[in-house]
Amino acid sequence: MKCSQSYVELMHKYLDEEIGVEEEKQLKNHLNECSSCLNHFQELEKAIAFVQSTTHIHAPLNFTNSVMNRLPKEKRLVVYRRFFKKHPVFVAAAVFLLLMTGSIFSTWNSNTQLSVSKQSNLKIQDHTVIVPKGEIVEGDVIVRNGDIKIEGVVRGDVIVINGDQYLASAGHVTGEIMVINEVFDWMWYKTKHFFSSLFK
Repeated sequence: MKCSQSYVELMHKYLDEEIGVEEEKQLKNHLNECSSCLNHFQELEKAIAFVQSTTHIHAPLNFTNSVMNRLPKEKRLVVYRRFFKKHPVFVAAAVFLLLMTGSIFSTWNSNTQLSVSKQSNLKIQDHTVIVPKGEIVEGDVIVRNGDIKIEGVVRGDVIVINGDQYLASAGHVTGEIMVINEVFDWMWYKTKHFFSSLFK
């Protein structure tokens, strides 16, 4: 069809029922003279008739579910990425918790040396820290990977991490006496200590 594009536009206007009287006359005159345009016009009419004849066709009831079930399943990586994008705060908190737990476990397992808080009047024999008789120790006494023997007075808490406690009577310790031999107890102690120091 080598005719002007304006005739094709007139055909579409006619089929959409938007054509004017003068334009309709012009189109009909041209279709009577041009067999190529007439063929094209008839093909357009057939296409419209075919589309209109299919409007009564309905998809089966379970068509959508059937198509969705046949689609390939999403890869897990895509599912995880979508979850991470929807819940960034939750993911950040989970990663932080995982790193903190790993750090605490590695610290708990790696340090096996005896360590003691820095009060000058404490004595150390082998793996035992001794508060000598008649001595008054100010502040918390923290013993890690060792034992403690209290003969004097401790004005504060006594905390034994990964060790035993000997002869610690309540009369000699003004604060709490804690023995931490489990990693979870130690995590709880560290958390409590962190928040208490934060608010002080």
